[in-house]
Amino acid sequence: MAAAAAETPEVLRECGCKGIRTCLICERQRGSDPPWELPPADYGPKVNFRKQKLKTEGFCGLPSFSREVVRRMGLYPGLEGFRPVEQCNLDYCPERGSAIDPHLDDAWLWGERLVSLNLLSPTVLSMCREAPGSLLLCSAPSAAPEALVDSVIAPSRSVLCQEVEVAIPLPARSLLVLTGAARHQWKHAIHRRHIEARRVCVTFRELSAEFGPGGRQQELGQELLRIALSFQGRPV
Repeated sequence: MAAAAAETPEVLRECGCKGIRTCLICERQRGSDPPWELPPADYGPKVNFRKQKLKTEGFCGLPSFSREVVRRMGLYPGLEGFRPVEQCNLDYCPERGSAIDPHLDDAWLWGERLVSLNLLSPTVLSMCREAPGSLLLCSAPSAAPEALVDSVIAPSRSVLCQEVEVAIPLPARSLLVLTGAARHQWKHAIHRRHIEARRVCVTFRELSAEFGPGGRQQELGQELLRIALSFQGRPV
């Protein structure tokens, strides 16, 4: 009995990291399985991307406070008809060493546009491309674009793709849309050094063509949209 009483208590994991998300807390605990972890504030279907399967059980929709946000996003050029079925809220804190590794979002379930709202503090989105070949880079213009008409083009140089990282400043309350090559070919990340104050990132994802009109899983897509846009959600 005495020996049992002297056992070291379990250490609780105090972060909600999973997958490519990481922080100092979970990094210190790698190599052991924590007894529990706080669920991330995700609103969407439960998905197994490796097996390409999903479940709607427990998914009640996006949260009610996002109704107006989604409506206003649809007013911007390029976001017409944007109807998200997932909302992921990530809380970054410099004391925890929050970061997210370079990655491409899934393209089986998630569609062409990834939309993120950057809140509370500015940060930097870093983008890289792991591909063979080179990119032709030129110096940024020192004058306004209209002043460069008929002027000499800045000298350029060829750089290996793997050596290029593009830094995109994200002011507080800015809206980021990744589409095209930025969505499918360039990995995006948030480095730990770029989290200088608490930051909340709200990312919205729409359905891919497979779940849209005429797609192989059109009926499932319609059901996901019906649930998502009821705005009755709670974290899953």
